[in-house]
Amino acid sequence: MSVDIVTFGCRLNSFESEVIRREAERAGLSDTIVINSCAVTNEAVAQARQSIRRLKRERPQARIVVTGCAAQTQSEMFAAMGEVDRVIGNDDKMRGQAWRQARAAFDIGDGAKVAVSDIMAVREMAPHLVESFQNGLPRAFVQVQNGCDHRCTFCIIPFGRGNSRSVPMGAVVDQVRALAERGHAEIVLTGVDLTSYGADLPGAPKLGMLTKQILRHVPELKRLRISSIDSIEADADLLDAIANDARLMPHLHLSLQSGDDLILKRMKRRHSRKDAIDFCAQVRRLRPDIAFGADIIAGFPTETEEMFARSEALVEGMRPQLPARVSLFTAARHAGRAHAAGCGAGDQGARTAAARGGGGGVAEAACVGSWGDARSADRERHGGPHGAFFAGGDQRRKAGQGAETYDRRP
Repeated sequence: MSVDIVTFGCRLNSFESEVIRREAERAGLSDTIVINSCAVTNEAVAQARQSIRRLKRERPQARIVVTGCAAQTQSEMFAAMGEVDRVIGNDDKMRGQAWRQARAAFDIGDGAKVAVSDIMAVREMAPHLVESFQNGLPRAFVQVQNGCDHRCTFCIIPFGRGNSRSVPMGAVVDQVRALAERGHAEIVLTGVDLTSYGADLPGAPKLGMLTKQILRHVPELKRLRISSIDSIEADADLLDAIANDARLMPHLHLSLQSGDDLILKRMKRRHSRKDAIDFCAQVRRLRPDIAFGADIIAGFPTETEEMFARSEALVEGMRPQLPARVSLFTAARHAGRAHAAGCGAGDQGARTAAARGGGGGVAEAACVGSWGDARSADRERHGGPHGAFFAGGDQRRKAGQGAETYDRRP
């Protein structure tokens, strides 16, 4: 039997799962299930553990390997599970050597489970062109960046993915050209902190320069799309490309997180409420047809109703810059997570989060059209005043968790 992949979390994890499949199969692994985990919420980790137990019951002879962000941050916990045969680090999973070593360990009956290297020691990023994942689809994804140098108090991701590192511009352009030549009409640039692109490369090129190089050197590309960005880091070249090249899609998803300046400070965000409003207004002037999406966290430790109302007012007051889609997450206190201590919230913060329905994770996304509907939906589910929603659209998903996808191929 082949290698089967269970993917939790973000789009980046989905892309990386195909690299894992390729490298694991090249290493000769068979009858193996790989759990590519997510660490962004406690619920995502719990779901990974539940899947491991379920899959072992269903396929008792299969080997189970756990990797991904949760494997990087909680390797010993997964290794302690009797169902798990191997735990592979989040950078290691992208390297063929890790999978060859896993097969060798299985062949000789080596009982050592943990093969997790120091993610903070990783300084370079190799490009990966995954053809099987994207064949026949009009849209293809190109990973140009990984990791994050920032330390927002609510976020564990830097400890799961390491510091920011970028794929060199020439390699990115080559990947985009190759995908365009295979018939992909649209390329989506992805990364963990996309607007930090290039800081680790010679000359420190920025995302705007990369965008312009792609558009200039791959004229056959019909559409280029940028995933989530940190608006305070958007550079002049990026704004110029948005304004002047119609092939760059008029959509930006913004990592806003809050509309209250004190909460933003406690989150260690780098923008203010005014910065967010000014950025959207500027981009709207440059590209009147632009559509925005945004992330908002509700129930962050020490957040009051008045503070949350400022987030609500930020969205409602940004018309016509109103985001086309808002993803609203309820905060939860995570053991060992920096935000519980970093903002001085202590138990009060834990109670605040719990009161908003976030004590055990994040709320399920509901397809509703207003903040009031979001609050009503969350009261029904969790008894708290805030929920998770998309303003417009007909998608449903688990906010902050990502859907589990079990991809079994012959």
